[in-house]
Amino acid sequence: MTRRATDVLLTAAAPAIWGSTYIVTTELLPANYPLTVALLRALPAGLLLLLIVRKLPERAWWGRIFILGALNFSILWAMLFLAAYRLPGGVAATITSVQPLLVVFLASVFLGSPVRALSVAAAVVGIGGVALLVLTPNAALDAVGIAAAIAAAVSMTFGTVLSRRWQPPVSALVFTAWQLTAGGLLLLPVALLLEPPLPALTLNNWIGFAWLGLVGAALTYIVWFRGVARLEPSAIAPLAFLSPVTAVILGWALLGQSLSVLQVVGIFIVIASIWLSQQAQRGAQPLVRAAPATR
Repeated sequence: MTRRATDVLLTAAAPAIWGSTYIVTTELLPANYPLTVALLRALPAGLLLLLIVRKLPERAWWGRIFILGALNFSILWAMLFLAAYRLPGGVAATITSVQPLLVVFLASVFLGSPVRALSVAAAVVGIGGVALLVLTPNAALDAVGIAAAIAAAVSMTFGTVLSRRWQPPVSALVFTAWQLTAGGLLLLPVALLLEPPLPALTLNNWIGFAWLGLVGAALTYIVWFRGVARLEPSAIAPLAFLSPVTAVILGWALLGQSLSVLQVVGIFIVIASIWLSQQAQRGAQPLVRAAPATR
């Protein structure tokens, strides 16, 4: 196996694990505390990693780290939870799945990455696969929920691209510690102001928070930011399609939810789109060749 293939597979593990967030949240955590859950997912994990790395950003990096923390965690998670509460899961997942397509074009602007026809095609195919996987014909629409889902997709797009552009000379572990802590600190006043205190936590609640914080945040984002530093944004972004795949499979395996033929077709289409996105990096001619971006 080549080094690049190893990087892709390792990075793909992160969004695959993120797909467990829905089942953990609904089955193990207190209901109706989206901001508090996001806060407790980010801040304890970030502080734990800071204790391990014992390194703070230089003064010049503070602004960028807080911007990245907001994009990758505070805004993203807040908007995802809002969209989940206002929209059926299938609608929210389908709207946010436009993120890989946005990354292709935003990376051209900020990083000077070429826009390849195959990358665009892979992103469009992936959106179709996610729609087959999670969208239902009777899905209701809500303007606020749609706006939140779009905001989440845009936030993750900018977070992915700018994490590559503003890559500091530190390890992925340190970079993750900084961003998680910054994102958690930004969520702290919002959660305290807008949500009531949590009830007494049960053992299941503690298990859920531990999974989301230690595995779903700390571990997976170390792997994710490692991939961001090593892979082209147009190659890494479509890996996010694996999240709804994992969510649907876990719902079927653990909760007894139905899995239709169309959903199985959607899974294969998503996998095909990810494969196409990786092939696009193998010397295909760009649709648009952008000038290298300056830092």
